[in-house]
Amino acid sequence: MSAERDDSEAAVIRLGRSRAWAVAAGVTAIAMGAAVACVIAVRRKKGNARVPEPLKSVDLDRYTGHWFEFARYDNHFERGRDFVTADYAKREDGSISVINTGREGGEGGVRRIARGKARVVPGSNNAKLKVSFFGPFYVGDYWVLDHADDYGWSIVGEPGGTYLWILTREAQPAVELQRALLQRVHALGYDLSMLRRTRH
Repeated sequence: MSAERDDSEAAVIRLGRSRAWAVAAGVTAIAMGAAVACVIAVRRKKGNARVPEPLKSVDLDRYTGHWFEFARYDNHFERGRDFVTADYAKREDGSISVINTGREGGEGGVRRIARGKARVVPGSNNAKLKVSFFGPFYVGDYWVLDHADDYGWSIVGEPGGTYLWILTREAQPAVELQRALLQRVHALGYDLSMLRRTRH
């Protein structure tokens, strides 16, 4: 009986040590992941040190629909993609469905689709939204910084100044509109040299 008790106690000790090692390994992995995320965030260049508040209220019924990405600040989740479009639609629960589509490797390249949803930030006149592509977590900021009165174009940013999108209703907007949009983006404080034009 004594030997069996000793074996049982040894097994319990080993189990406790294994769990302790597992917990320690998990904590270490989380800490390392957080550290890497912080390094990436620090290294990412800001294109606008002082992002302005959205200029106008947004009529969601007119804002929803099909958009073409005219230009953007390149980012890891769109790296190498062209022919990028965004489709927004109002949902019955009051949120907005988001479908982003793009191709990697040219017109005949692999088609990538990201599906998410957005909800309006209260008190923002519908100009600020929180976006989620990962279940219930609304972590992304989507600010409609400016838009055409007829909703023919939109300039979208976020408070950190590291992301920027210029959206148009036409795949190939007129040259005059292209110039006007670049001037407007510059007036909002963004570094135009960081823009990547999207092919369509």
